[in-house]
Amino acid sequence: MRSSSPLSALILGVLLATGLLGAAWLASDTLLQVKSMDRTVNVKGLAEQEVNANIAIWPIQFTEVDNDLGSLYRNVEAKTQIVVSFLKALGFKDDEITVSLPNIEDRQARGYVDPNVRYRYFAKSTVSVYTNNVEQVRLSRGKLTQLLEKGITISTDDYQSRVEYLFTGLNEIKPEMIQLATRNAREVAEKFARDSDSKLGKIKTASQGQFIITDRDSNTPYIKKVRVVSTLTYYLTD
Repeated sequence: MRSSSPLSALILGVLLATGLLGAAWLASDTLLQVKSMDRTVNVKGLAEQEVNANIAIWPIQFTEVDNDLGSLYRNVEAKTQIVVSFLKALGFKDDEITVSLPNIEDRQARGYVDPNVRYRYFAKSTVSVYTNNVEQVRLSRGKLTQLLEKGITISTDDYQSRVEYLFTGLNEIKPEMIQLATRNAREVAEKFARDSDSKLGKIKTASQGQFIITDRDSNTPYIKKVRVVSTLTYYLTD
């Protein structure tokens, strides 16, 4: 039994060494694979689309002045009805028209009376149209002179009196735009892989990005530009 001990020890040592070498080789191969998977490229894909606004908000503001508060209210009420009738004649419906409470200012309540101010009370009233008939709003705005002819002072320079155009159909175009942005990003990634003598692998991470809706330009606010940028990270392989 003692004579076989050195031989057994030798065999055991060889087996252990072989095992350690094999383990080292496997570990090295795994490390190389992990390193290979760490090679990535980060790219962005842009998608843009022009769409027509599908909602228009048209506020019509007018002002009235008087030294008698009761008379002021009556005049504001009468002119409000004229504006509402004007809008109905243009084809807008009752549920598209909203009349806001007038904003009335007592100029003597400031404590200082400007001698150049002839009227104590100043009122601003707003009648708004909220409609999905954008084209009708665009055509109707040119007819505001009809109100001026009836003695209604229309505010046109005020920021609050401008027409606002909205696009609310984003959900309908989202899938197509995301697909286009992703495809554009992949094309950039594939070119990078070719230039670096690599192959494009699977997606590691992806971020859709935020959809941004802006006017196409200042002259056509009823035409919107929808934009999204997707960010993707791809693995690179040899």
